[in-house]
Amino acid sequence: MDNNYVQIKDMRQGLKNVNVVFIVLEVGHPTLTKENREVRTFKVADQSACINASVWDEAGQLLVPGDIVKLTKGYVSVWRNCLTLYTSKAGDLQKIGEFCMVFNEQHNMSEPNQVLPQIPSSCGPPNNLPLNNGTNNGAGRVGPPPSIPVTTTAPIQHNNLTGPAKSTPNNTARPTGNGAPSDNQKRQRGSRGGQHRNRHNRAT
Repeated sequence: MDNNYVQIKDMRQGLKNVNVVFIVLEVGHPTLTKENREVRTFKVADQSACINASVWDEAGQLLVPGDIVKLTKGYVSVWRNCLTLYTSKAGDLQKIGEFCMVFNEQHNMSEPNQVLPQIPSSCGPPNNLPLNNGTNNGAGRVGPPPSIPVTTTAPIQHNNLTGPAKSTPNNTARPTGNGAPSDNQKRQRGSRGGQHRNRHNRAT
């Protein structure tokens, strides 16, 4: 495989002894390691796709955008969830030209994998999504307000809206018809009978 060149679109994690020709598109800021070494991240591309390349020390200082480079004995790994092309200790970087190269920047092999394992949802919101406490001052998404069951009670209607009738002197029941006479009626009849007898005696 040393004599064969690999297209960037065919690069996969764990691929070794990679030979590739690419053009430098972007140069990142240097990062200093604990061993006092500089490492830079480059965005490189060929006619098939583009990818991030990590270049160490002096080689990273010399390369600029537009350089056409041949990489031998590189390898591919994942760094921070991004597919990255590296130069091995036995590898080599060689500038072979400038600018005149067809490349594909749309197909980015170093884009983070968007298909992540989904955690089955349980009852309630996930722990990493804070809910607002109702004041709209909290961070994160605002959860829906808890549903409160509403119970309505219809008023009981009575046919008698005025309530029970009170007993008053005016609406007391009086006996009618041929019922037994009361004591007052007996006294009134007795006095009438006496008056009739007095009139009869005077006439005689």
